[in-house]
This record gives sequence, C-alpha cells and structure tokens, in this order.
Amino acid sequence: MEVFYYLVFGALAAIVAALELAKSGKDRVATSPAFNSFKNNYILVYSLMMSGDWLQGPYVYYLYSQYGFDKGDIGRLFIAGFGSSMLFGTIVGSLADKQGRKRACVTYCITYILSCITKHSPQYKVLMIGRVLGGIATSLLFSAFESWLVAEHNKKGFDPQWLSITFSKAIFLGNGLVAIVAGLFANFLADNMGFGPVAPFDAAACFLAIGMAIILSSWGENYGDSSDSKDLITQFKGAAKAIASDEKIALLGAIQSLFEGSMYTFVFLWTPALSPKDEEIPHGFIFATFMLSSMLGSSIASRLLARKLKVEGYMQIVFSVSAFTLFLPVVTNFLVPPSGEKGGSISLGGCLQLLGFCTFESCVGIFWPSIMKMRSQYIPEEARSTIMNFFRIPLNLFVCVVLYNVNAFPITVMFGMCSIFLLMAAVLQRRLMAVSDLHRSTKAVMMTAEDEPLNP
Repeated sequence: MEVFYYLVFGALAAIVAALELAKSGKDRVATSPAFNSFKNNYILVYSLMMSGDWLQGPYVYYLYSQYGFDKGDIGRLFIAGFGSSMLFGTIVGSLADKQGRKRACVTYCITYILSCITKHSPQYKVLMIGRVLGGIATSLLFSAFESWLVAEHNKKGFDPQWLSITFSKAIFLGNGLVAIVAGLFANFLADNMGFGPVAPFDAAACFLAIGMAIILSSWGENYGDSSDSKDLITQFKGAAKAIASDEKIALLGAIQSLFEGSMYTFVFLWTPALSPKDEEIPHGFIFATFMLSSMLGSSIASRLLARKLKVEGYMQIVFSVSAFTLFLPVVTNFLVPPSGEKGGSISLGGCLQLLGFCTFESCVGIFWPSIMKMRSQYIPEEARSTIMNFFRIPLNLFVCVVLYNVNAFPITVMFGMCSIFLLMAAVLQRRLMAVSDLHRSTKAVMMTAEDEPLNP
C-alpha cells in the first residue's frame, strides 16, 4: 500500500489525538455524577447499536454478489431498503411517540436482528424481506434513540446545554471509533478467520442483542403524545401542521435532507471517483480514514458546542466547505490530466480528491451533533419521532432516485449536483439563523413588556 495512505491516516490520527489531549477548561463543561452515569449508559447502548449497523456495511454488496446476483438485482435490494425506510419509517416513528420510545428502540434491535438472520438465505425474496426490515430499523435508529435521549434528559432535569456533550461523545465513538473497529473486526471474521461474508451479520446480531438487554434492564419509558384520542392519521396531521406552521422546523428538515442526501450519494460515488480507471485502492483502509476524519469533525464540534457558539452560525461555514469538497472531482476532471494507465496506483487527481473527501467526512462529523442540537431546540417533544421521520421521506426518495439512475449520468454531474445541494443547505441555514434570531428578539421584547410595572 502506498505511503500516501499512511501519511493521511497518520496525520489525521495525530490531529485527533492532539485535539482530545489539548482540551482546556473552556472545552469542558462541569456536570453532575448523575448526568455522567446517564450519559455513559446511553453512549454504551448507542455504540452497540451502531456497531450492529457498521459491521454489516462492508459486506452487504459482497454477500449479495457471492449469492450470484448481478448489479441490477443488488441495486433493487438497496432501493427496497431506502424505499422501506421512506414508506414505513414515518409510521414506526409515530408509533414510537405514542407507544413509547424505549419500546421503539427494542423494536429496532429485534427488527435488525431478523434482518441479519435473512442474510443466511440465498433466496432473493428472503433477502428482499431482510432489506425491508433493515429499512424500518434504520428509521428507528435515527429517530427513536435520539427522541428517547432528549425526553429522558429533560425529564431528569439535567441542564439542556449538557445534551450537546452526549451528542458529541456518541458521534465521536459510535460514528467514528466504533466504525473503524467494526470494519476491522468484520474483515477479521470474514477473511482472516475464514468464516465467510455472513459472519459479520451474525456478530452484528450478537451486539444488537447485548444492547437490547441493557435497554430492557436500565432504560425508563417515555412518550411523545400518548393520548388514546390521537390515532396515527391525527399524529401525521399534527406533525405536518407543525412543519408547515413553523418556518424553523421546515427549514431544519430541508437542511437535513439536502445534506444527508448528498452524504448518502457520496457513499456510492467515492469508489469510482478515486479509481476511474480501475486503480487499485485499499477500500477498507480508506473507509477507516474517512471514519477517522469523522472523529476529527465530532471532536471539533464538541469544542464549538462547549464554548456555546451559535450552531446556526458555524454550520453555514460547514455546508459551504462541504460544497467545495464535493466539487473537487469536477475541478480535477478538467484541470488534472487523467492517468492513461489501466489499473495501477491512485492518480494525482485521486490523491487530491481523497484529501477533499476526508475534509467532507470531517464536516459530516461536525454535522451530526450540531443537527441533533438544533433538533432538540426546534422540534416539539410530543411529535419528535414523527417529525424526524417526516424529514427522512425526501431524503430516502432522493437516494432511491440516485440509485436508480446512478449509471445514467457522468460522475462529475452527480458530484456537481451534490455540491449545489450543499450550497442550498448553507443558504437555508443562514435563513434559519435569521428567523431564529428574530424569534428570540421578539420573545425577549414580550417578556420585558410583561415584567414592566403598569403605569398608574
């Protein structure tokens, strides 16, 4: 493997270590022992849940190909997963608000374990059922756990500012360190131990079962609006009304969909972008480098949030930088002469793009705890899971369209489209900050007027 990959990985590792070791008092928030216990319990469970997800990622496509399915068949399986998340995610999100977030988290574990079990079958219909179950589980993973955390945090009376600590740590570990270790462990089971590509899915089921046991034994239940008078249709109408009547919620949903849509598109495009002429690249090592970049971003986010910087302000910069990094493949395609050699090592253009992609993954690491912080501020508690899954409808629809047409457009067009979406997210983020500031100032004026004594 080329020295370049080691240099990039080593530099990122050194920066992350330096940032973590150099944290000062301004970067740390004084908390209580009760909160630390609560935070550590959640982070443990979240890390187990994410390990169950990350273990599967490197071998999903490979397993399907080993069963003899072609690119088209595999593409339809992936579309089924995102389509399932789009169609059923909102329903299970509403049930989480009504029936309980803890139950929804347990349902995630059971659903994803069943999805892992289906991977033992080479039958296309069984694998399709597994993808549908996986899509439902994904919706629960990205809504029920966060909804439970925010509600339980507030119920216990902890400082709202401390939420950002839990968010940052959960992303740093669950979306960074755990992802790296899970990728290496999956490779160890499938290749080094010779258990084959289904072994990581069995390991994922075990981690999910352990996490479910911890949830059942240590988590309390909380709800959104659990009144019997409200059925699913009423909950949907209430969530839609909240989004339509509050510009801040609508803007937040649009920002999330634009960024995550670009992020998931990037997942499908980075491999052909770095190896357009079938250059030999270490996919696993590059994936680990991306996850390390994400850890760097979450470490930066924890500092920004600890210093109480306005999220709506710095995220405009993050989205703008993201737009530039995903425009790099378009720039290098025109300015850097392509390698004429088929196969071989990564080209100069590929090296530049890899550095840009690492920067993008750092922006992803900043995005997750920051968007969680904004969601905790703007989304009403009674319909939190429902609204969060409403946000995922355009996201999943977008990804399905991209997957279906991935071969219809040149890769530079796809990256250019993502760059435009990220610039739109930056513009909408600026609008959100303006609306939020106006709302705060209006509220402050009203409170001041109420506190003033009446003139005789």
